[in-house]
Amino acid sequence: MHRYQIIIEYDGTNYVGWQSQLNGKSIQNEIEKILSKILKENVRIHGSGRTDAGVHASNQSAHFDIKNNILNKYKFISSANYFLNKKNISIKKIVKKNSKFHARFSAKEREYKYIILNRNSPPALDKNKVWHIRSKIDLKLAKKASKKLIGTHNFNAFRSSNCQANTPVRTLKKIKITKKNEKILFVLNSQSFLKNQVRSIIGCLKYVGENKWEIKDLEKVLKSKNRKYCAPPAPACGLYLEKIIY
Repeated sequence: MHRYQIIIEYDGTNYVGWQSQLNGKSIQNEIEKILSKILKENVRIHGSGRTDAGVHASNQSAHFDIKNNILNKYKFISSANYFLNKKNISIKKIVKKNSKFHARFSAKEREYKYIILNRNSPPALDKNKVWHIRSKIDLKLAKKASKKLIGTHNFNAFRSSNCQANTPVRTLKKIKITKKNEKILFVLNSQSFLKNQVRSIIGCLKYVGENKWEIKDLEKVLKSKNRKYCAPPAPACGLYLEKIIY
Protein backbone atom coordinates (compact mmCIF):
# COMPACT_ATOMS: atom_id res chain seq x y z
CA MET A 1 0.00 0.00 0.00
CA HIS A 2 1.10 3.57 -0.70
CA ARG A 3 0.35 6.38 1.75
CA TYR A 4 -0.19 9.98 0.67
CA GLN A 5 -0.77 13.20 2.58
CA ILE A 6 -2.95 15.90 1.04
CA ILE A 7 -3.30 19.55 2.11
CA ILE A 8 -6.83 20.84 1.62
CA GLU A 9 -8.53 24.22 1.53
CA TYR A 10 -12.30 24.46 1.86
CA ASP A 11 -15.26 26.73 2.49
CA GLY A 12 -17.28 24.98 5.18
CA THR A 13 -20.40 27.16 4.83
CA ASN A 14 -22.70 24.57 3.26
CA TYR A 15 -21.30 21.48 4.98
CA VAL A 16 -22.14 19.62 8.20
CA GLY A 17 -18.42 19.65 9.00
CA TRP A 18 -15.33 17.64 8.09
CA GLN A 19 -16.45 14.23 9.26
CA SER A 20 -18.77 11.98 7.24
CA GLN A 21 -22.27 12.09 8.73
CA LEU A 22 -25.70 10.79 7.78
CA ASN A 23 -27.44 14.16 8.24
CA GLY A 24 -25.83 16.06 5.35
CA LYS A 25 -22.83 16.74 3.11
CA SER A 26 -19.39 16.52 4.71
CA ILE A 27 -15.99 17.59 3.39
CA GLN A 28 -14.52 14.13 4.02
CA ASN A 29 -17.25 12.36 2.09
CA GLU A 30 -17.07 14.70 -0.90
CA ILE A 31 -13.29 14.22 -1.21
CA GLU A 32 -13.53 10.44 -0.79
CA LYS A 33 -16.10 10.20 -3.60
CA ILE A 34 -13.91 12.15 -6.03
CA LEU A 35 -10.66 10.36 -5.14
CA SER A 36 -12.32 6.95 -5.41
CA LYS A 37 -13.58 7.92 -8.86
CA ILE A 38 -10.19 9.18 -10.08
CA LEU A 39 -8.05 6.41 -8.55
CA LYS A 40 -10.57 3.66 -9.37
CA GLU A 41 -10.46 2.14 -5.91
CA ASN A 42 -12.27 2.72 -2.62
CA VAL A 43 -10.44 5.59 -0.90
CA ARG A 44 -10.85 6.41 2.80
CA ILE A 45 -9.20 9.61 4.03
CA HIS A 46 -8.12 10.38 7.61
CA GLY A 47 -8.06 14.04 8.65
CA SER A 48 -5.87 15.79 11.21
CA GLY A 49 -9.03 16.63 13.12
CA ARG A 50 -12.69 17.47 12.73
CA THR A 51 -13.98 20.91 11.89
CA ASP A 52 -17.60 21.69 12.78
CA ALA A 53 -20.39 22.79 10.47
CA GLY A 54 -19.62 26.16 8.88
CA VAL A 55 -15.92 26.14 9.82
CA HIS A 56 -13.37 26.69 7.03
CA ALA A 57 -9.83 25.43 6.45
CA SER A 58 -6.80 27.00 4.81
CA ASN A 59 -4.54 23.97 5.27
CA GLN A 60 -6.39 20.91 6.54
CA SER A 61 -4.14 17.83 6.46
CA ALA A 62 -5.31 14.30 5.65
CA HIS A 63 -3.87 11.01 4.47
CA PHE A 64 -5.07 7.98 2.53
CA ASP A 65 -3.72 4.57 1.47
CA ILE A 66 -4.00 3.16 -2.06
CA LYS A 67 -2.74 0.07 -3.88
CA ASN A 68 -1.12 1.83 -6.84
CA ASN A 69 1.47 4.58 -6.86
CA ILE A 70 0.44 8.04 -8.13
CA LEU A 71 2.92 8.61 -10.95
CA ASN A 72 1.84 12.11 -11.98
CA LYS A 73 0.94 14.26 -8.94
CA TYR A 74 0.25 17.36 -11.04
CA LYS A 75 -2.29 15.46 -13.14
CA PHE A 76 -3.84 13.94 -10.01
CA ILE A 77 -4.33 17.34 -8.33
CA SER A 78 -5.68 18.90 -11.54
CA SER A 79 -8.17 16.05 -12.05
CA ALA A 80 -9.33 16.09 -8.42
CA ASN A 81 -9.75 19.86 -8.33
CA TYR A 82 -11.72 19.86 -11.58
CA PHE A 83 -14.51 18.19 -9.58
CA LEU A 84 -13.78 19.52 -6.08
CA ASN A 85 -13.64 23.24 -6.97
CA LYS A 86 -17.34 23.10 -7.86
CA LYS A 87 -17.91 22.06 -4.24
CA ASN A 88 -15.71 24.87 -2.79
CA ILE A 89 -12.94 22.40 -1.93
CA SER A 90 -9.37 22.43 -3.25
CA ILE A 91 -6.42 20.05 -2.84
CA LYS A 92 -3.36 22.29 -2.64
CA LYS A 93 -0.62 19.69 -2.30
CA ILE A 94 0.06 15.95 -2.26
CA VAL A 95 3.11 14.32 -0.62
CA LYS A 96 4.19 10.66 -0.52
CA LYS A 97 4.61 9.47 3.10
CA ASN A 98 5.78 6.32 4.86
CA SER A 99 3.38 4.07 6.77
CA LYS A 100 4.31 5.65 10.12
CA PHE A 101 2.82 9.01 9.16
CA HIS A 102 -0.70 9.68 10.42
CA ALA A 103 -2.48 12.95 9.68
CA ARG A 104 -4.02 13.08 13.14
CA PHE A 105 -1.71 11.22 15.51
CA SER A 106 1.57 12.55 14.05
CA ALA A 107 0.49 16.19 14.48
CA LYS A 108 2.51 18.14 17.06
CA GLU A 109 0.54 21.36 16.92
CA ARG A 110 -2.64 22.80 15.42
CA GLU A 111 -3.20 26.44 14.54
CA TYR A 112 -6.61 28.08 14.21
CA LYS A 113 -7.42 31.58 13.00
CA TYR A 114 -10.55 33.54 13.86
CA ILE A 115 -11.62 36.71 12.02
CA ILE A 116 -13.87 39.44 13.40
CA LEU A 117 -15.03 42.22 11.05
CA ASN A 118 -15.33 45.18 13.41
CA ARG A 119 -17.32 47.88 11.63
CA ASN A 120 -20.87 49.21 11.37
CA SER A 121 -21.74 48.01 7.86
CA PRO A 122 -22.29 44.28 7.24
CA PRO A 123 -19.95 42.32 4.96
CA ALA A 124 -20.67 41.74 1.29
CA LEU A 125 -17.43 40.15 0.07
CA ASP A 126 -16.75 38.37 3.38
CA LYS A 127 -20.25 37.08 4.04
CA ASN A 128 -20.08 33.70 5.88
CA LYS A 129 -16.31 34.21 6.28
CA VAL A 130 -16.14 36.55 9.32
CA TRP A 131 -18.00 37.40 12.51
CA HIS A 132 -19.50 40.84 11.99
CA ILE A 133 -19.50 42.92 15.19
CA ARG A 134 -20.65 46.55 15.23
CA SER A 135 -19.64 47.48 18.78
CA LYS A 136 -16.07 48.64 19.25
CA ILE A 137 -13.63 46.02 20.59
CA ASP A 138 -10.90 47.22 22.96
CA LEU A 139 -7.88 45.32 21.60
CA LYS A 140 -5.62 46.14 24.56
CA LEU A 141 -8.11 44.65 27.00
CA ALA A 142 -8.68 41.55 24.84
CA LYS A 143 -4.91 40.98 24.56
CA LYS A 144 -4.42 41.40 28.30
CA ALA A 145 -7.26 38.97 29.04
CA SER A 146 -5.98 36.39 26.54
CA LYS A 147 -2.76 35.99 28.54
CA LYS A 148 -4.80 34.48 31.40
CA LEU A 149 -5.61 31.52 29.14
CA ILE A 150 -2.06 30.74 27.98
CA GLY A 151 -0.55 27.57 29.44
CA THR A 152 -1.98 24.30 30.75
CA HIS A 153 -5.49 24.58 32.19
CA ASN A 154 -8.70 22.66 32.67
CA PHE A 155 -10.79 24.15 29.84
CA ASN A 156 -13.99 22.34 30.76
CA ALA A 157 -15.93 25.64 30.80
CA PHE A 158 -14.86 26.27 27.20
CA ARG A 159 -15.92 23.00 25.58
CA SER A 160 -19.27 21.89 24.20
CA SER A 161 -21.51 19.64 26.24
CA ASN A 162 -21.13 16.83 23.67
CA CYS A 163 -17.31 17.02 23.51
CA GLN A 164 -15.95 13.46 23.59
CA ALA A 165 -12.37 14.21 24.66
CA ASN A 166 -11.16 12.08 27.59
CA THR A 167 -9.82 15.09 29.49
CA PRO A 168 -10.59 18.83 29.38
CA VAL A 169 -6.95 19.67 30.18
CA ARG A 170 -5.19 21.37 27.28
CA THR A 171 -2.03 23.44 26.84
CA LEU A 172 -2.70 26.64 24.95
CA LYS A 173 0.68 27.69 23.55
CA LYS A 174 -0.25 30.98 21.94
CA ILE A 175 -3.03 33.51 21.43
CA LYS A 176 -1.97 36.28 19.07
CA ILE A 177 -4.37 39.17 18.46
CA THR A 178 -3.77 41.71 15.69
CA LYS A 179 -5.82 44.25 13.78
CA LYS A 180 -5.59 44.84 10.06
CA ASN A 181 -7.85 47.64 8.82
CA GLU A 182 -11.37 46.64 9.90
CA LYS A 183 -10.50 43.03 10.75
CA ILE A 184 -9.38 41.65 14.12
CA LEU A 185 -7.39 38.43 13.73
CA PHE A 186 -6.97 35.85 16.48
CA VAL A 187 -4.40 33.05 16.07
CA LEU A 188 -4.43 30.19 18.60
CA ASN A 189 -1.93 27.31 18.85
CA SER A 190 -2.18 24.04 20.80
CA GLN A 191 -1.32 20.40 20.24
CA SER A 192 -5.07 19.75 20.27
CA PHE A 193 -8.27 21.64 21.00
CA LEU A 194 -11.53 20.61 22.64
CA LYS A 195 -14.78 20.82 20.67
CA ASN A 196 -15.88 24.49 20.53
CA GLN A 197 -12.85 25.57 22.61
CA VAL A 198 -11.59 28.19 20.15
CA ARG A 199 -15.03 29.66 19.50
CA SER A 200 -15.78 29.78 23.25
CA ILE A 201 -12.50 31.58 23.93
CA ILE A 202 -13.24 34.14 21.20
CA GLY A 203 -16.75 34.67 22.62
CA CYS A 204 -15.29 35.39 26.06
CA LEU A 205 -12.56 37.71 24.75
CA LYS A 206 -15.24 39.63 22.81
CA TYR A 207 -17.13 40.17 26.08
CA VAL A 208 -13.97 41.57 27.68
CA GLY A 209 -13.19 43.73 24.63
CA GLU A 210 -16.72 45.17 24.73
CA ASN A 211 -16.35 45.93 28.46
CA LYS A 212 -19.22 43.55 29.27
CA TRP A 213 -16.76 41.59 31.41
CA GLU A 214 -13.69 42.49 33.41
CA ILE A 215 -10.60 40.30 33.14
CA LYS A 216 -11.38 38.81 36.55
CA ASP A 217 -14.71 37.56 35.11
CA LEU A 218 -12.82 35.58 32.47
CA GLU A 219 -10.58 34.12 35.20
CA LYS A 220 -13.68 33.09 37.18
CA VAL A 221 -15.06 31.24 34.13
CA LEU A 222 -11.79 29.35 33.70
CA LYS A 223 -11.63 28.42 37.40
CA SER A 224 -15.30 27.43 37.50
CA LYS A 225 -14.78 24.57 34.99
CA ASN A 226 -18.50 25.03 34.30
CA ARG A 227 -19.84 25.58 30.78
CA LYS A 228 -22.87 27.59 31.98
CA TYR A 229 -20.64 30.54 32.97
CA CYS A 230 -18.96 30.78 29.55
CA ALA A 231 -19.93 33.51 27.09
CA PRO A 232 -21.86 32.36 24.00
CA PRO A 233 -19.38 30.83 21.51
CA ALA A 234 -18.42 32.84 18.46
CA PRO A 235 -20.17 31.70 15.26
CA ALA A 236 -18.49 29.07 13.08
CA CYS A 237 -18.26 31.36 10.03
CA GLY A 238 -15.19 33.26 11.31
CA LEU A 239 -13.13 30.16 12.19
CA TYR A 240 -10.38 28.66 10.01
CA LEU A 241 -8.15 25.63 10.53
CA GLU A 242 -4.98 27.45 9.52
CA LYS A 243 -2.09 25.02 9.87
CA ILE A 244 -1.05 21.55 11.08
CA ILE A 245 2.54 21.27 12.33
CA TYR A 246 4.29 17.89 12.29
